[in-house]
Formats: sequence, C-alpha cells, structure tokens
Amino acid sequence: MRRLVMWDIDYTLLRGGGVASTAWKAAFTEVTGVPWQDTPIFGGRTDTDICTEVFASHGVTDCTHERFFARYVEVVHAARHEFAEQGRLMPGVRAVLDHLGHDPDVVQTLVTGNVPQVAAMKVAAFGLDGAFDAEIGGYGTDDSVRATLVRRCLERARAKYREDFRPVVIGDTVNDVTAALANNAVAIAVATGATTAAELTAAGAHVVLPDLSDLEAAVTALTT
Repeated sequence: MRRLVMWDIDYTLLRGGGVASTAWKAAFTEVTGVPWQDTPIFGGRTDTDICTEVFASHGVTDCTHERFFARYVEVVHAARHEFAEQGRLMPGVRAVLDHLGHDPDVVQTLVTGNVPQVAAMKVAAFGLDGAFDAEIGGYGTDDSVRATLVRRCLERARAKYREDFRPVVIGDTVNDVTAALANNAVAIAVATGATTAAELTAAGAHVVLPDLSDLEAAVTALTT
C-alpha cells in the first residue's frame, strides 16, 4: 500500500514572512469597512474557522466567507513575490521533498488551513509546487475543522488513483496531530513552529522531529 504524505505548509514547509497575515487584515477592512482590531491565533487552524472568529470579534454580520476570501486571494496575489523575499524554507524541506518525489510508493500533497489559491502561491514562491499533487489536497475552504481536511484529502486521493493509501500527516501544531489521529493517519510532527516537542508528543504524535535537516530520520519517519 502506498503512502499518502499530507504536508502542512506554514512553519512545516516554510515561513511566509507575514505576507498572508498582512493581506488578511487589508482585505478584511476593504471588504467590511471595519478597522482591524485584534489578531486571532492563526497556527494550525483553517481559514474558514479563523474567518468566522474574526467576523464575530469585529461584529461583522453582512459579509460572507466567500466574499472575503475572493478579495483576500487578490491581495495575496498582488504581493506574492514577497513570500520569497520575506519568508524562507524550513530546514531540510527541499531535500526531503526531492527524495520522496523519487519514491514510487509515495504520493505527496497538501493539507493546510490556507485557502487553495494562497496555498498554491506560497509553495510556488519557493519552487515547491511540482512536489505535490495539489488537486487531491485538503484546504481551509473545505471545512472549519482540520480533521475534515485530512478526510477529504484521503477521499480525493482514493477517487483519483483508485487505490487505498496509508495516510501520513506532517505538521507543526497540536491541531495537525489530532487531525491525523482522528483519521487513523500516522502523525509526524516537527517542532519548527510555536509548539514545543513536548507538547507535540503529549498530543500523541507518533514521531516528533526538531526539524527536517536530518534527511535519513525524516524519510524514515515519513515512510516507515
């Protein structure tokens, strides 16, 4: 059975340098006419979940998620060159992706809280877009609950490839770990974000790595 490796983006593959956050705030005020007041915790959450919280905390009742996301994507697109200028890849990422990309027993995709268009712009900014079958990914517009993104991704992969997979989720937050476990997926965690290795272990991650700089350790965790 082949492995379906589902990659989180932010602080797992790369750091976006605050570009998306800046675009989010600008798009919000443009679309709603309401000044930005407070920033929620973004890490490990879906854009749908975050949008619901932001609307509620700012008293917005006359705007849809879809309308906001449409403008948000436009603002990010205009600033997409800034991802590579202000952000960076996390250690070891390119080598791990390249290695797995040559393994016929592995299919790589994305499971991310980002809306699909922003996810695509982030990975493309670092030349990673060719590593993933983005068509089968799980994205922040699929559902507010991250575990559902993993399930949708697995369903899409099974439908496209007409085979079953052993699902593997890799991310940097407790939400990534719990989403994996909810779908009987192998949970690989990297302590490259704000969540500590101890917290990721306590959440039930099967393997916790400091980062992906040890190619052998990373590949073993993702394929064993």
